Amino acid sequence: MTPSILLVSLLFLGISMLVSGVLKSKFAAYSKIPLSNHLTGSEVAQKMLRDNGIYDVKVVSVDGFLSDHYNPMTKTVNLSPDVYNGSSIAAAAVAAHECGHAVQHATAYRWLMLRSRLVPVVQFSSGIVQWILLAGVLLINTFPQLLLGGIILFGLTTLFSVITLPVEFDASNRALAWLNRTNVTNPQEYPKAKDALKWAALTYVVAALASIATLVQYIMIFMGNSRNRN
Repeated sequence: MTPSILLVSLLFLGISMLVSGVLKSKFAAYSKIPLSNHLTGSEVAQKMLRDNGIYDVKVVSVDGFLSDHYNPMTKTVNLSPDVYNGSSIAAAAVAAHECGHAVQHATAYRWLMLRSRLVPVVQFSSGIVQWILLAGVLLINTFPQLLLGGIILFGLTTLFSVITLPVEFDASNRALAWLNRTNVTNPQEYPKAKDALKWAALTYVVAALASIATLVQYIMIFMGNSRNRN
């Protein structure tokens, strides 16, 4: 890893840790504020699914902190214990957001469909791409094609990170619109739910920017070497 790439990585690592820290503090704060209607995250999720005419998706509890996600393969909204059992603003916001992904799946939202197609490729490349890039940098003078291959693989993971942005923002927008329309959150609770989802979305923005910046650095190394050889 070159000094410039290391510097970029450290910069975005610091930003990521900062955003993650703020997100956790926001979640902790909003987890202490109960919903006026006392609905749990599980009940919020089930209600949002029903309101959108979705009856083939299950809401289940999974281990972990902020481990909440929607699985399109099993059609399950997976909620962490604090969200599944919690009756707080944070629980409602997270549960509604994950159901937003279920609504995307049910309506064949194009960005979610595209991201789903990239999942197998990203799962394969993520385990080997860093080693290929490292070897490509070390062998750039004798085997530049190796670095090019690494750049292509890393480009796919970067594309995945970028495509994730509209998917996450759209899920939050669907969640917030539903929370507001159905009065699951009242006028005092809604801004706090919106704030929690904003910080959650920022974690994806930072990840995408870090991936783009790193990809550009590797491309510059490859192009610089090509110019030197010519």
